[in-house]
Amino acid sequence: MADLVDVNAYYNTTQPDECRDFIMQQTMIRVKDPRRSLDFYCKVLGMHLIHAKHFPQWKFSLYFVGYCNKSCIPEGDEEKARFCRTVPGCIELTHNHGTETQEGQVYNTGNSDGGIQGGFGHIGITVPDVYAACERFHKLGVEFKKSPNGGGMKGLAFVKDPDGYWIEILTIRYPSVTQKVDCLGVELE
Repeated sequence: MADLVDVNAYYNTTQPDECRDFIMQQTMIRVKDPRRSLDFYCKVLGMHLIHAKHFPQWKFSLYFVGYCNKSCIPEGDEEKARFCRTVPGCIELTHNHGTETQEGQVYNTGNSDGGIQGGFGHIGITVPDVYAACERFHKLGVEFKKSPNGGGMKGLAFVKDPDGYWIEILTIRYPSVTQKVDCLGVELE
């Protein structure tokens, strides 16, 4: 077994003054079909489209989605871009024009696609009730990598977006609450 990192020094690290106003604003993933991805992130996961920007000269478009108060999203493009940069935890969906017409999977999601060891793992969202959220996802036809009662860790799930990226579904409460049977009919062991 590898040596474990002693994390105590990191818990006690003082943030440099120069980093005081930094936020983790976005993670970028490439998507094959922006309509399918926007439907998934906005209609299934309930995020809002905060800002979109098209670069036809370079043949790509960017769509920033995230959780925020929708009434705070401004109207104009420049105002949306400014606001977007203040919203923590956005996902930048990058569409390279033309990929939507290609057959099969276009991008490596980082989870051992093509027989190579994974790098990028997943995005995680918290919900009030994992079992209720997963029941809704199941009814909407979302593909599951792991249901709440599947695998070794109980009370959390992994779903896949249209490109196969994994989304971890966690409860806001800690420790996780479990139910006897989940949305896929898997019984708690």
